[in-house]
Amino acid sequence: MLPPTPPSLDAIFAALADPTRRAILTMLLEDDMAVTDVAEPFEMSLAAVSKHLTILTNAGLISQEKRGRVKWCKLEPIAMAAATTWIQGFGQFEPVDFDAFEKFLETELSAIDLSEPEDPEPDASKAG
Repeated sequence: MLPPTPPSLDAIFAALADPTRRAILTMLLEDDMAVTDVAEPFEMSLAAVSKHLTILTNAGLISQEKRGRVKWCKLEPIAMAAATTWIQGFGQFEPVDFDAFEKFLETELSAIDLSEPEDPEPDASKAG
């Protein structure tokens, strides 16, 4: 039997594109939750929340399982690895050390005379 095909980047990013789905993922960071508990803070029907959960499940970002009569949702952080790897590909540049940059600017600016510039001498070659 072949291992399951990992979700596509398109499915992952499409799932992450919606603020409701991102909020659900944030909620699931704490612990597994029953579908009804996931739906509680949202002002939408349970059916609408279930559609969001299906999208997250299809993207591999969460799993759902039935425990008794209750359907539970669980965060699957490993599924984010493909997206994380793709994003990190753009991190080819050194991260900016803002503290060092601030010190550099302070040093450079302290060396510059920031007093009011004097009016330049009139250019005699432009006189009439």
